[in-house]
Amino acid sequence: MHIEERGSGTPVILLHGFGVDHRILLPLDPVLAAHGGWHRLYVDLPWTAGTPVGDVTSSEDVAALVVATVRERLGSTPFAVLGSSYGGMIARRVAHELRDQVLGLATVAGLWAADPDARTLPPRTVLHTDPAALSAAPRDVASGYAEMAVVQSAAGLDAYRRHVQPGVDGADEAALALLRARYDLDAAPEVAWPEPFTQPTLVLAGRQDHVVGYVDAWRRLDHYPRASFVLLDAAGHNVHLDQPEQTAAALTAWLDRLRA
Repeated sequence: MHIEERGSGTPVILLHGFGVDHRILLPLDPVLAAHGGWHRLYVDLPWTAGTPVGDVTSSEDVAALVVATVRERLGSTPFAVLGSSYGGMIARRVAHELRDQVLGLATVAGLWAADPDARTLPPRTVLHTDPAALSAAPRDVASGYAEMAVVQSAAGLDAYRRHVQPGVDGADEAALALLRARYDLDAAPEVAWPEPFTQPTLVLAGRQDHVVGYVDAWRRLDHYPRASFVLLDAAGHNVHLDQPEQTAAALTAWLDRLRA
């Protein structure tokens, strides 16, 4: 698997969402870098330009590949793991399977109900439009951004263009179709490993996230006794792009708890 590595210190594995690549999480890197002492490993999952799909045919295979890669790269070194959207589901699996060496878990707009028909979702909402910014952007970028953004802005659109669109353009559509057919894990990590997860946890969600929602995450509240469940208003599925400052504050507080 291709991994973009930055910094040095305690490892943090970062796992992106479905249909994009590691660049969607790079807006979080300044927060991690400013906190100091974190070796950031941005993994490209197996549909990206950096990581071909190979023999992977299911989310179970994706999770197994990530676990094997972590073991190969880190051995028994303690690490933290953060996942966004689909990467949040894989991060939960990694955190439970390798619990003894995991310092903490964070999900950012994480996927907690793989079946779209089983998700509890708010209605699609746009709180602020910016027609001028959208009209100045290429059509594919503008439409992709408008589909996700709750608070449209020129800065948010630029972040989408730099960090999201390249992964969308480089994704292997055949690989994505293969994985959609076997999208769920065999069992939720909280069911497969039912003992409560007691390491510091952050569950960050957008109040207007119409893709994965937030209610399904809150149903797991009792499984995570050391979790901060943070719900941000005026934020959708790309919560870290809609509300970068509040995301940074929540992420910094989680890193503080890991360091302590």
